[in-house]
Amino acid sequence: MSVGNNTQAVNFDGAQLTLVLGNNLDLGGDGSRNGVGKTTIINALSFALYGVALTNIKKDNLINKTNGKQMMTTVDFEVDGIEYRIERGRRPAILRFFVDGMDIGAQEQQGENAETQKEIEKVIGFPHNMFKHLVALNTYSEPFLSMRPGDQRDMIEQLLGITDLSKKADVLKELVKANKERIKEEEIRIKAVGDSNARINTNIDELCRRSKLWEKTKQDKLDEFSEAIELLEKFDIDDEVEKHRVASLAKETNTKIKNRATELERYLSRIPRSEKKIEGLKSDLADAEAGKCPACGQGTVHLDTHEEYTKTIKENIIEEETYLADLEDGTVTAQQHLVEYGEVQIVPKTVYGSIEDALAHKHNLDKLCGQFQDKYADQNTYDEQIEVLKETGLEEINFDYMNELDDAREHQDCLYKLLTDKGSFIRKRIIDQNIAYLNHRLAYYLEKLGLPHEVKFSNELQVEITEYGRELDFDNLSRGERNRLILGLSWSFRDLYESLNRPMNLMCIDELIDSGLDQTGVEAAMGILKKMSRDQGKSIFLVSHREELIGRVPNVLTVTKTGGFTEYSTDVEYIS
Repeated sequence: MSVGNNTQAVNFDGAQLTLVLGNNLDLGGDGSRNGVGKTTIINALSFALYGVALTNIKKDNLINKTNGKQMMTTVDFEVDGIEYRIERGRRPAILRFFVDGMDIGAQEQQGENAETQKEIEKVIGFPHNMFKHLVALNTYSEPFLSMRPGDQRDMIEQLLGITDLSKKADVLKELVKANKERIKEEEIRIKAVGDSNARINTNIDELCRRSKLWEKTKQDKLDEFSEAIELLEKFDIDDEVEKHRVASLAKETNTKIKNRATELERYLSRIPRSEKKIEGLKSDLADAEAGKCPACGQGTVHLDTHEEYTKTIKENIIEEETYLADLEDGTVTAQQHLVEYGEVQIVPKTVYGSIEDALAHKHNLDKLCGQFQDKYADQNTYDEQIEVLKETGLEEINFDYMNELDDAREHQDCLYKLLTDKGSFIRKRIIDQNIAYLNHRLAYYLEKLGLPHEVKFSNELQVEITEYGRELDFDNLSRGERNRLILGLSWSFRDLYESLNRPMNLMCIDELIDSGLDQTGVEAAMGILKKMSRDQGKSIFLVSHREELIGRVPNVLTVTKTGGFTEYSTDVEYIS
């Protein structure tokens, strides 16, 4: 603005009421007080703290026109024992934020750092719109009661700290969002595990089905073997084999007896024939020797071969006698053998037709027993596969983490509603506790300022203005009445803020005392401001055109403009 290259400094911590008066020497002085740079003090403070002027002035129009660049504001302040400094400039754009001498802000850059500004406002404790109502009152800012109801409500909620609840709700909202993502991820994980387990359980069920089928097949086979073994074991195969051995010997003996008996019978049947034949041959020999012809019985005189015939008969007799002797010997031998063989043997009855078949029965029994043992010893490989799948394939679904997330979500949802719901008992409790105090302080200041109207905030954060029971709008009030109400609201807001947070030492009032207040209103306002400064140690800067107020204040800050540039000086204290 009108401050140039010469650095100007103002001490805002004087703990006294300071009247800010102007003297425009470029217009001849002598009561010329406009355009000297009184409001520039507050605009510079506003720009240093928030990066914007108190009034709707473009940032580049804040730069001194003669210099055209290198605008710099610096503010030093202390909060809770920590010292802060903000250096903010234009052309070039600069923002530095120092905490106990350490620069934590952005270095020189094009444009300001939004994150650094957030940190600054967090330290200050309230945004720019509240700064205009708590610290820097002026005739340019829209009065609170002229604001839209929604904006009024937002400011009251900021003042009561309900906005902090909303900020906490925003943080909580992000936590809820993150928690929902974790729940979604956990649901996906649990579903994946469940699907995997379902597939594995399907495999296990199939293996169990195959295992049962295998066990049934095994048992059926064992039963089959058992039945066959039981059937074969019912038969005394050793006895059968022994019977076959005895039968074989008996048959062999009986065959010998039969053969010898047949042979004896043959011998016995041939001996008489042989004896008879010998007898006939001997008769023929006797006839031959007697000279009889064997054919006709006649004399042998006609036999030319008598001697040869006789010889033949003798030879035949010898041969037949030899044969008879053999028959008799054979008969004796056969009889001896029959005696040796004894009686005909009884052949035991057998089931199998041959001993080979009986031995095959025994072999089959042994084989079935071996097969039964082998089948009994068979291991069900499906059982091992099932156990492996159960132990290594199936994953236990643990819902502990999901339950924790669900519990956290329920608590977060509940807390979010408590922080955001207009019907929340937390918000109601905050409002109920503080609206009464706000109304009490407002009634106090309005009484001191001589405003006859009753102004109250309802628990729904709506403002009611009444006069003798008649409801009024803010615009129904006169200029002076509105200024009284503006001052009373601002001071009530400050009291409420300080009761909820911490004291503030600075207040600036720009021309509100000048505008519309009659002498009674000015006297009442000055009395309140003096009491604030004296009792509470407030540093109050009163920008005014009223020279007559000089005798009513302990300190005067003179703003002098000469040669197009502004300088500040104080009758009591001057800091450069």
